[in-house]
Amino acid sequence: MDEFSPRHLIVTGTDTGIGKTVLSAMLVLGLDASYWKPVQSGLDGETDSECVRRLTGVASGRIIPEAYRLTLPRSPDQSARHDGIMIDPDLLRLPDAPGTVIIEGAGGLMVPLSDELLQIDLFARWHAPLVLAARTGLGTLNHTLLSVESLRARNMPLLGIILIGPEHPGNVRSLERWSNAPVLATIPHLERLDRRELGEVQTSRLNVKNWGAVS
Repeated sequence: MDEFSPRHLIVTGTDTGIGKTVLSAMLVLGLDASYWKPVQSGLDGETDSECVRRLTGVASGRIIPEAYRLTLPRSPDQSARHDGIMIDPDLLRLPDAPGTVIIEGAGGLMVPLSDELLQIDLFARWHAPLVLAARTGLGTLNHTLLSVESLRARNMPLLGIILIGPEHPGNVRSLERWSNAPVLATIPHLERLDRRELGEVQTSRLNVKNWGAVS
């Protein structure tokens, strides 16, 4: 079996603050990939692109510049409005870069990018394979199943779900039963957030190069 090596791989989530950036960093390491955050909302402190570069140590050329860098940590449509601009989907085209590009969305699937466009509809235009990050604990069943239903309604190629947090085997079983999508991994909260621990967890939990068996 060939190793899993998609041209583009989207990382999205059921909510904001799920852990998409850390997951994206793991995937960059696991696939020796580049990284792209199309829309960054909030510029105070470390941005997601800066975080991925710090955690992975990849060359700066493998961190593709954001198409939009918006001032406020709000939904992209609100932050863009504050900055006096409108997000143009025609400027959000999949980057032509060598190897795999990990693409991290902003917040959850249904976040508005503008008055005319939800993030999930931008993903549907791209039609690239996608992984869905979700919490392990209480409330994740409803949020995750609704997100999967929305993806399926748009014929999105969902590879599977990645749960982030303490182990919860009951939720793994329920999600796989009702979503008809595999739970690819459960990633614990990391005590030491650095490249070494990311690499260890990526190797032991994600096993991303074997995802080619996932349909």
